[in-house]
Parts: sequence; structure tokens; C-alpha cells
Amino acid sequence: MTAHRTLVVVAHPDLAASRITAQLAAAIRDLDGVTVRELASAYPDRRVDAAREQELLRGHDTIVLQFPWHWYSVPGVLKEWMDQVLTYGFAYGAGGDALHGKRLQLVISTGGPESSYTPTGHNRFTMAELLRPLEATAHLCGLEMADPLVLHAAPRVTAEELTAHAARYRELLSAVPAAAR
Repeated sequence: MTAHRTLVVVAHPDLAASRITAQLAAAIRDLDGVTVRELASAYPDRRVDAAREQELLRGHDTIVLQFPWHWYSVPGVLKEWMDQVLTYGFAYGAGGDALHGKRLQLVISTGGPESSYTPTGHNRFTMAELLRPLEATAHLCGLEMADPLVLHAAPRVTAEELTAHAARYRELLSAVPAAAR
């Protein structure tokens, strides 16, 4: 059996100015079998090399989308990537089974506390409800959706809390899913 391979797609509009996303990406960069792809630096003009990205997706068993939660969705750079890469005939539709059976892991940071993501909280909806479009995308593409790893109140986490979260992230990516054993 071949070694499990994980592709981490890091989507932050300005990773150099990021505290959370940058540290999380740095925490997993050295893991065996993990490829880290930083979209904003790879495609500053947002002209995505779809064939290259599709080749990377084909070569990995787990796809991680790592991003800060922007306006109840993914950042624009990730949406652009999805639009250009997850195409008919590749990710869905006739002949579009390249991602079937792969695992999708979301790694998200939010600005608000967890309590704001409740029916009575500031944002009125749970994270599970807000993530439904990504869950639907995973389903359409034949991806198995893992439970998301979410860091709430990211601007207010301490250095120690961020280090502990980064360790959980490393542990998550280090654990080979049962289906891959």
C-alpha cells in the first residue's frame, strides 16, 4: 500500500500579514506525506493553473482547505480556485470522478467566539449550518467530509492557545484515516 498523502490548500489573501493561518501552515509543513499549497503566493493574479492543481488533487488522498472564515464563506482566493479547478468532467458530472473516495478536511479560523455561532448568537447560525455549501460541494465531488477543525475568536487567542491548536492540527494530519490503512 502506498503512503497516505495530504494536500493542504492554504487560502489567505495576505499570508505574510496573518498570525493564525501562517502559524498553522508552518506547524504542518514538515509532516511526511503533506504538501502545502499557498494559493495567494502561487497565483497572485488569480489565474489558476487548473491542470496543475487537478494533478495535485489526483495525487493526494486527503484534501485540506485551510482558511479564515470571511463573510460566512471561504476567502475569494479559495472560491476562485474552486471555480477554476473543481470543474465538470473532473470533479463532478460525466467522467468527473477524480476526487471520489478522497477525504475533505476543513481547517478554519473565525473572528467571533464559538457562542456567536448559535441560533441565538450574533451570527444566528451554527458553523455546521454555515458550512452546508462546502458539505454540498464535497458531496457533489464524491469527497468524504471530515469534521472541521475550527479555531474560534482567532484574533483573541493567546500564543499558548494557538500553539495548542497547531499541535491538534499536526496530530489530525499525522493520524492516517482508517480507510487509508
